Amino acid sequence: MVNVIVAFPQLENGKKIKSILAKHGIQACAVCTTGAQTLQHTDALGDGLVICAGRLLDMRYTQLLEYMPETFEMLVMLPPESCMEKEADRVVCLSMPLKVHELVSTVEMICCSIARRKKKKKAKPKERSPKEQKLLTEAKKLLMARNHMTEEEAHRYIQKCSMDSGTGLVETAQMIVSLMQQ
Repeated sequence: MVNVIVAFPQLENGKKIKSILAKHGIQACAVCTTGAQTLQHTDALGDGLVICAGRLLDMRYTQLLEYMPETFEMLVMLPPESCMEKEADRVVCLSMPLKVHELVSTVEMICCSIARRKKKKKAKPKERSPKEQKLLTEAKKLLMARNHMTEEEAHRYIQKCSMDSGTGLVETAQMIVSLMQQ
């Protein structure tokens, strides 16, 4: 589920947008009237979508975008003539007057994009620190020397032991090093 924040200078308008989204299965986490409130929510949530008007009580959408975390997208509702100027690639504009089906389909599209990006980020293997990499290399060298394995065989052995024991690769390498150095 993607975190959605609705920000409009008039609370009633924000609540109407939240209601429209809820009727179509999209839950908004918060409704805000100021940029400061919106930024508090973005910092707490980490990533998601901000749906807002061109101007809030304390700042314009361009300022809000500047202060928002990079992990948030923005859907801004502006008059048609203002929608022509695209500020950044994290901003999608919807022209006023608002059409419900355009709002819902645009929000769904952005949410799918955010979810896809999250999934892709989770799929990336995490980077190992130089210390962890050194430990893995040391474990492989010990296995290669004592058991006459190739580097690939040593790596596979560490992976298999890791999976069999339910421990991380680095933790398994640490165990191998400590056992073989005794």
